[in-house]
Amino acid sequence: MTDHGGSLARAETLFPNAPKPWLDLSTGINPHSYPLPPLPASIFARLPEEADLWRLAAAAAGAYGAPDEGNVVAAPGTQILLPLVAELVPKGRAAVLSPTYAEHRRAAALAGHRVVDVPNLRSLYDADLAILVNPNNPDGRATSRAELLDLASHLRAKGGLLVVDEAFMDAGPREESVCPDVEEGSIVVLRSFGKFFGLAGLRLGFALAARPVTAQLRAKLGPWAVSGPAIAVGSAALSDIRWQEGMRACLMKEAAALDELLAVNGLPVEGGTPLFRFLRTPRAESLFRALGREGILLRHFAYDSQALRVGLPGGGGRRLSTALQHWREAVE
Repeated sequence: MTDHGGSLARAETLFPNAPKPWLDLSTGINPHSYPLPPLPASIFARLPEEADLWRLAAAAAGAYGAPDEGNVVAAPGTQILLPLVAELVPKGRAAVLSPTYAEHRRAAALAGHRVVDVPNLRSLYDADLAILVNPNNPDGRATSRAELLDLASHLRAKGGLLVVDEAFMDAGPREESVCPDVEEGSIVVLRSFGKFFGLAGLRLGFALAARPVTAQLRAKLGPWAVSGPAIAVGSAALSDIRWQEGMRACLMKEAAALDELLAVNGLPVEGGTPLFRFLRTPRAESLFRALGREGILLRHFAYDSQALRVGLPGGGGRRLSTALQHWREAVE
């Protein structure tokens, strides 16, 4: 349970008698999914056309602020892109600003790099491959665009690469995104579709980079890497700016309400993004297990026994409130 959130099979093992359905707050996935557009049956029967994939890239470029569609490569989730991106520079020293999403370290090691976890941005300057998540998962730490561009310039001068995972930037401080700057080189930005749009099972993600880099990544992925249904849904959602703006306001409101609920129960929030909240408490294990027994799954971490991440409950707010009250009464 400490590796990744979202595994209800493992939750069942830990809490076999928990009431169903599960209220899974262990991920940072939007509980309000983008409404699926009607999909013709032919989209499942035919291989996707290249022109459809370019329309998806154009929609992503518009939504993320990239120079144009040539700076975007689509993939079946960002997970598959991690080792491919790590292979863009010769094997050397990879530094990951930590603690953060654990898969970056694993993917860099798979690509043959010597991987180290580093505690601050300055420590990334010595790397050949520098990796950070912005805003960070799980604590929501944000790094400024100016700082990232300075780091990228330094890496560019020595043939290095900066990888910025902006998986939660759709609901984060978008002015700090470096998507508009990728054509300058030495920057690869990863964007997750499924988290903000609440469609993680669709498996869609993007790498944004200078045109020669995206061409190289496309060649590695090969034809038909993204399914026809994912292309259709992704194109519609990324083009729907009105829905995106309304959802950002909704998530901010719900995050504030969750902060208030947690604070009332003696759990002040230390960080996070509008899609998840981060807190630290000496009673983290107690809270994790008490809510698990009530069918509510939180995210806890091997690196810090006092840390918890709590996703937005969506329609399960009353259930979460009742469970928190029961836990507070039991420990007081």
